[in-house]
Amino acid sequence: MTPLPLVVGISGASGVIYGIRLLEILRDLAIPAHLVMSRSAEVTLAHETDLKVADVRALAAKTYAQGDIGASIASGSFRTRGMVVAPCSMRSQAEIATGVTSGLLTRAADVTLKERRRLVLMVRETPLHTGHLRTMTALSEMGAIIAPPVPAFYARPESLAEMVDHTIGRVLDLFDIDAPGVRRWRSGEG
Repeated sequence: MTPLPLVVGISGASGVIYGIRLLEILRDLAIPAHLVMSRSAEVTLAHETDLKVADVRALAAKTYAQGDIGASIASGSFRTRGMVVAPCSMRSQAEIATGVTSGLLTRAADVTLKERRRLVLMVRETPLHTGHLRTMTALSEMGAIIAPPVPAFYARPESLAEMVDHTIGRVLDLFDIDAPGVRRWRSGEG
């Protein structure tokens, strides 16, 4: 039996590596990823990596265009295990919180919330003003999990890649998906 897909949204915030690495890990775990990237994400990808949009899309089991409002992930009847937006821009966060969505990425997140499925938002902005924090609170009250990509230094990462893997592993923990690269806290360890 094929496992339910995990929807992956990549918005235009800095940190596209989180979404890319999430796709790679899901592929390695044989969990289908259904990907939607915002147009801003495509621009950010060019600034932050040497990858092309086609390279990122090739990591997913299924991809959707941002303007495809008839896509399966825009319907609650399409079963998924939930959605991760990695990274999640403040604009995407605000659209999801209000339900006033401008594209498939935020529509899919809205559907995830209405179906009471797990929605994890890796919000990427600093510093945060009160409006950002209120939006995060509203989303949390609606059932979303706000999971900024904050490194865990107790894991003593030796590289940026280890930091990214640990963060993505902790996000996948929220879906009961055990991913490599997570050093678990143990009492008495340094």
